[in-house]
Amino acid sequence: MGDKDLKILEKLKQGQAGAFRELFDLYYIPLTSYAFKYCDSFTLAEDIVQDLFVKFWDEQLYIKLDDNIGAYLFKSVKNNALQVLKKKSKYRFEDIESQVCDLIEEFDFDKSNLEEEKRKLHQHIEALPRKSKEVFKAIVLDNLKYKEVALQLDISVNTVKTHYSRALKQLRDTVPVIIWLLLS
Repeated sequence: MGDKDLKILEKLKQGQAGAFRELFDLYYIPLTSYAFKYCDSFTLAEDIVQDLFVKFWDEQLYIKLDDNIGAYLFKSVKNNALQVLKKKSKYRFEDIESQVCDLIEEFDFDKSNLEEEKRKLHQHIEALPRKSKEVFKAIVLDNLKYKEVALQLDISVNTVKTHYSRALKQLRDTVPVIIWLLLS
């Protein structure tokens, strides 16, 4: 992950617009999955990540970075999600802050148990309803776009998003493993 980040960062600083697409393709799904843990709405998670990428590009935030873009993006998603939740004031902020601390600790899972975590993840994936499982595998494991999945399964893009959102809700406890697998 570090080498990819450094190469993309170098290209961004050289003004190569294609590097932004590489960054987006590499981090969009992991960041959206991560944001989803905070806001419990897939559409809101997508909005948070998309807003971050727009700001990252428009304000040329990459110029200030020296190394790990991924760490910056994940921290920004967390902060942006918390800001959105605070604005909505559905919950008391102290409760959210406590939950976030728990999620961060969970995200730093023990990588030495990765094989066991992968096995559990695959069991959870196989337990998903058929369509949700197909959509999830296509997006996460096959790295397909929503539109591609919709064409492949002959369903609408909104239906793809609905199945993906449902799958992520059921796989909520395994999101850290999913993100780690996507970025490795």
